[in-house]
Parts: sequence; C-alpha cells; structure tokens
Amino acid sequence: MEDQPLIDEPLKRELAALYLAESRHYHNLAHIEAMLALAGDYRALLSDPEAVEAAIWFHDAIYDSKAKDNEARSAALAAQKLASRTDPERLDRIGAMILATATHQLPGFDDDAATRDASLFLDMDLSILGAAPDAFDAYERAVRREYGWVEEPVWRTGRGAVLKDFLARAHIFLTEEFRQRFEPQARLNMARSLEALQRTS
Repeated sequence: MEDQPLIDEPLKRELAALYLAESRHYHNLAHIEAMLALAGDYRALLSDPEAVEAAIWFHDAIYDSKAKDNEARSAALAAQKLASRTDPERLDRIGAMILATATHQLPGFDDDAATRDASLFLDMDLSILGAAPDAFDAYERAVRREYGWVEEPVWRTGRGAVLKDFLARAHIFLTEEFRQRFEPQARLNMARSLEALQRTS
C-alpha cells in the first residue's frame, strides 16, 4: 500500500479528463497545474506534500456551477479512489482539505503540521486573487462564463457579496508567505472588481 504513490499517472489522466470538460472555463486543468506549481514552490514547507498534491488534484474534480455539494462529492471521490493507497487518517486529512475549499476556513486539525499544510493548500487555491491585473480579469471573466446561466443583476449581487466578504477579512491569505506575495495585489484586484460591479448595477 505504501509503495504505491497517492496520485500515479493513470489516476492523473482520469482526473485530467474531468478538468477538460467544456463547461469549465476557470476550474480546469490550468487551475490545477497552477496550484501544483505553487505546491512545488513551497514544497519545503509542506509536511506531507503528496497529500497536498492529492487534495489539489481532487478538490474541483466534481464541478457543477448549479450544485451546492461539489466539494463534498469531490472529497467522496478522493476517498473512493485513494482508499487502497493510504491509511484512513491521511485520507481523512485529504478529505478535510478538499471540504475546506467550500468556505476557505481552516479544518480543525489537532496536528500543527496538518494545519500548516491545509493553510498553504487553501492559499494556493486563492492565489489567483493576487495575480497580475490582466490575469485576475481573465479569471473573473472565466468564472462568469461558468455561471452563464445566472442573470446579470443576480450575478452582480452574489459576486459582490463574495468580494465584500473577502475584503472584510483581516487577512485574505492564511500564511505569512502568501500574504507577502499576494495579499496587497489581491485587495487591489478585488476592490477594483467590486467597484466595476457596483458601477454598472
């Protein structure tokens, strides 16, 4: 069991096929690859880099913009696919990280190392918020396309509420590393986006 990697090439191909669905404009393979690159950047800080990599691969595996249980279904898929590859405790940690992407609140781990890994994982997921303005704008347009079925006034209200919630937090990112690298730009990007939403509503 321990000899087998958590995520091997056949499993990557299987998951990649899910991320290549035409309905995905942001929550696609490019998003996973960007997170994997960040996991590489911060690998030395991760106590279980393989578990974080698994959480990255699975966290948006199930994605339907009309559904409310994507994270739960993605965590269930991870539990099913990884059950024979690792121990239940590690599997629970991976599942908890995936579930945490619903709210971006830290899971209540007792273990400092697991908490640190989850913090870095959640920050990787939100790193697009602190991207260069043109990349952030492309992300915003891509998410809007994923919610193309939502009428514009409803979208503006809902998206505005999400941005306000993030901007009201003392910190958008959980770790010092990501705060230094992404927080100032993230606040500028989101404030600009919120202003545009309110201006044309």
